[in-house]
Amino acid sequence: MTLSEPVRLSKRMAELGLCSRREADVYIENGWVRVNGTPAVLGQKVSPNDRIDLDKRAHQQQAQRVTILLNKPVGFVSGQPEKNYRAAAELISEANRWQGDHSRIDFQPQHLRGLAPAGRLDIDSVGLLVLTQDGRIAKQLIGEHSNSEKEYLVRVRGNLSEQGLALLNHGLSLDGEALRPAKVTWQNADQLRFILKQGKKRQIRRMCELVGLRVVGLKRVRIGRVRLGNLPEGQWRYLAPNERF
Repeated sequence: MTLSEPVRLSKRMAELGLCSRREADVYIENGWVRVNGTPAVLGQKVSPNDRIDLDKRAHQQQAQRVTILLNKPVGFVSGQPEKNYRAAAELISEANRWQGDHSRIDFQPQHLRGLAPAGRLDIDSVGLLVLTQDGRIAKQLIGEHSNSEKEYLVRVRGNLSEQGLALLNHGLSLDGEALRPAKVTWQNADQLRFILKQGKKRQIRRMCELVGLRVVGLKRVRIGRVRLGNLPEGQWRYLAPNERF
C-alpha cells in the first residue's frame, strides 16, 4: 500500500492518535466526524491530505475518560479472572485509592466501566499496571507501532556470562521471531534492570531462561515517562491531567 492510497477513515483516525478504531466508528455513527467539512459515514475511505475534524462532543467524551495506575500485587491477573484468580481491576475501589493521589479527580462509579488493561503483568509479577478507558492511551502503550519503554527490576538466580548479558540486550528470539533490542544492565549482585519496547507473553522470564537464569522476582517500575514511584502495593491512583506517557 502506498502512502497516498486511501484507507478506512477509522484506521486513519487511529493513526493520527485521535482515538481508537472502535471509538472512531462510534463517533462516525454519532455524526461527530467531518471529512473536509462534510459529515463522515461508516466505511468511508480517506487520503492523507483529507482534513478530519472531531465534534466538540467527541472531545468532551474523551476528556471524561480516566486512566488508572495500579501497583499490582502477586496473585492477580491483568485481564479477566481465570483459574480462581482475581482480576487486578477488582482492586479499583474508592476505599483502596492511594491517599497520595494528587490528581484532583473525584472517584465515580462510571470510571470502572470499560476499564481495560493497557499491557499486562503475569500473575507472579508486581508493579505498575495501567488500566484505561481511553483508546488513545491503549494504542500508545500497546498498539502495533508502540515505541513506549517499559522498565523492570528483575531478581534472578544463576550465573550470567558477559556473552549472556550481551544476548539479553540483543540477539535472542522467541516464538521464531527476533526480539527488538533491549537495555539490560546489572542493578546489584542479584538483580537486573530491563528496559523493553515490546511485550511478548512472559518475555523477560523466557529471555532469562535462554541464558541460564531463573527469575525469582519481577517488578515493573516505569512505563514511558510515568513511574511507579511511592504508590503502595495493591493501591491505585489516577493518571493526572498533566501526566503523559
